[in-house]
Amino acid sequence: MNMISSLTRVDGEALLVRAGFSSRPLWQRSAIIGGPLLLLAAGAYWWSGDSAPAAAPPPPMVTVAAPIERQINQWDDYVGRFEASRTVEVRPRVSGQIVGVHFTDGQVVRKGQLLFTIDPRPFTAALAEARAGIATAQAELALAETNLGRARRLLAAEAVSQSDVDRLTAAAQSARAALAAAQARVRSRALDVEFTQVRAPIGGRISDRRIDAGNIVSAGDAGGTLLTTINALDPIYFTFDVPESLYLKTARERQVRAGAGQTAEIKLQDEADYSWRGRLDFTDNGLSQNSGTVRARAVVANPTYFLAPGMFGNMRLAEGGTATALLVPDAAVRTDQARKIVLVVGKGDAVAAKPVETGPLVGNLRAIRSGLAKSDRVIVQGVQFAMPGAKVKPRITQIKFDAVGAKGPAASEPSASQATLAN
Repeated sequence: MNMISSLTRVDGEALLVRAGFSSRPLWQRSAIIGGPLLLLAAGAYWWSGDSAPAAAPPPPMVTVAAPIERQINQWDDYVGRFEASRTVEVRPRVSGQIVGVHFTDGQVVRKGQLLFTIDPRPFTAALAEARAGIATAQAELALAETNLGRARRLLAAEAVSQSDVDRLTAAAQSARAALAAAQARVRSRALDVEFTQVRAPIGGRISDRRIDAGNIVSAGDAGGTLLTTINALDPIYFTFDVPESLYLKTARERQVRAGAGQTAEIKLQDEADYSWRGRLDFTDNGLSQNSGTVRARAVVANPTYFLAPGMFGNMRLAEGGTATALLVPDAAVRTDQARKIVLVVGKGDAVAAKPVETGPLVGNLRAIRSGLAKSDRVIVQGVQFAMPGAKVKPRITQIKFDAVGAKGPAASEPSASQATLAN
């Protein structure tokens, strides 16, 4: 290995000697080698500077469309729950033993239908006793009236004194009062007998029985034993809370248009359409200090008893009347800090940003209240490639209305203003 390295070094020095490098100083050798390299670099720079500049990229292609003009009905959207229009707790009015249950748990009952029977025998006996008291009172009254008549005839012949007549008159009046009391006792005992049959005070869907036959129930001033409950479900109430801002808006619209904010349409959690119709019939007399909302209620027809208390639903309440609005795809509306803008293509295919005032959703489209003209070319696709002031290559299309989405507002925007197309 040492011999090979020595030969390689000797051969290399011999080559340098032949080229005249080994006898030159180091700086001369560097200049001779670096000069040609510098010339090659300068030639490459000159060649690249003399060539044509790179071509500019073409403008991005965007899809534009003119906004569509439609008549819309505007709605306010709320979330609420259903409540029974009437609720009654069925309790006995007399005490006794339950001897019969005459309904099936959960069935629909009509007003006056027999539900429970309490053993009537003690009350029937009390009624018979009261009726016997009437007969006694009638006999005493007849005797008192006979004595009074005889005394008045004798008074004319001065056979009795006036004091005797007065005493007999008072006895007759007392007998009449005793007869009236006996008659009242009969009516009371008859009511007790009637109350042994517990009937439905209202029509509706009944709950399960809380007492089985054979148990003793009691009546009292505190309410007595709870037998069951009944909910009146046709019509049924839909209650919801209205924020103060929407309450003020609805109240002002009612001052302008009678009947504004009265029509309610409701859909259940598993429904896509607002298939239930109602009408606002009650607004509370004050706002809650804790939540800043006012309680309101709509009445909904429920002839099939499908709706049940406690169900949640989304409701839209008509703002009243129709309005003309320009509609654009909701994706075409952008947010620029605190304002909403729409990108349009103007003269020379340059992009411009227009501040707009947005309205409610109408299906898949957003209503524009102001800031946009019918002749504007709104960028509906490719918004991410358009910058205000830059040029684009527009491609014209037409805005399509999603009829399915127009049936109701998006469920992701509760308590927001919504709208549908006017018929």
